[in-house]
Amino acid sequence: MSESCSGSCSSCASKGGCSSQQQTEANLVQEKIKHKIMVLSGKGGVGKSTVAASLAVTLAQRGYKVGVLDVDFHGPSQPTLFNVSHVQLQAGENGIIPVDAEGIKLVSIGLLLENADAAIIWRGPAKMGALQQLINETAWGELDYLILDFPPGTGDEALSASQLIFGDKRAIVVTTPQEMSLADCRKCMDFCAQLKLRIAGIVENMSGFVCPNCHERHDIFSAGGGVRMAATYGVPLLAALPIDPEYMQYCDHGDIPAGLATCPQVAAEINKLADKIIQ
Repeated sequence: MSESCSGSCSSCASKGGCSSQQQTEANLVQEKIKHKIMVLSGKGGVGKSTVAASLAVTLAQRGYKVGVLDVDFHGPSQPTLFNVSHVQLQAGENGIIPVDAEGIKLVSIGLLLENADAAIIWRGPAKMGALQQLINETAWGELDYLILDFPPGTGDEALSASQLIFGDKRAIVVTTPQEMSLADCRKCMDFCAQLKLRIAGIVENMSGFVCPNCHERHDIFSAGGGVRMAATYGVPLLAALPIDPEYMQYCDHGDIPAGLATCPQVAAEINKLADKIIQ
């Protein structure tokens, strides 16, 4: 990757010293992207990456031009979810060339590594410079939606990405029903409030399991947490995704379209989420 900026423009998280040319180039890139959807969570392991990828696939299936940016440097999941871990990003005349995955333009730090299992051990400034390049020096072209898969928590990457993105941007906060997850996600809601980042709503993942044999519902991770959280903050509950082991197998094998076609309960909630995002 090329040398990153260190300037002082307001969009730089580092507040270093961006040249006017770099800022102009960033404007030209982002102005071609109509909507930026940031998928966040205060806690890891809630299925945030799966929600982001499933939403992106559903929007693309409806004919929208969609991109996915994997902002998680230390645990990038999108290459696995789209079965492109073997592919490496290339540079072109207009910047980084996204990988085409199911008709979606995908960029992830995981696609820049020669060894997919290698750990990224970078300090903050190195990560922030790379993040700036992935956002503003990628040949995204014209997009209806750019879905950003954030790392868990409210640290450097989340702060910097939120500040680097401008225009129409909204946050989806993903939680699971139990208090352990809700407690961390409340911090995420406060993060959005402090940055004046508009919250589209909440997705409750792992929202019950329906036994395929007896057809009874089992609330493995408690119940109703997403509803209560949405009511507390005055935002909509966008979807409540059930636990579906079959869908998880499709995700592990990088075949989300087949999973959505095979698992109707998951597909119904993802379509509900897409409807509300479009509205």
